[in-house]
Amino acid sequence: MFGLFKKKSKIDILQKKYDGLMEDYHRISKINRREADKKFVEAEAVMKEIDAIIESKEANK
Repeated sequence: MFGLFKKKSKIDILQKKYDGLMEDYHRISKINRREADKKFVEAEAVMKEIDAIIESKEANK
C-alpha cells in the first residue's frame, strides 16, 4: 500500500518494457519468425540500455 505512490526508477520502467517485448517475441515467434526477430532486436537494445545504466551507477560508486 505504501509503495502505491512510489516513483519507479528508469531501470524498473525499462525492465517492464523488456519483459513485454520478450512476451511479444515469444507469442509472435510461433506465427511470423521475421517479426519475432524484430521484437527480439528491440528487446536486446532495451537490455543494453539497462546494462549501461547499471554500469554507470557502479562506476559512480
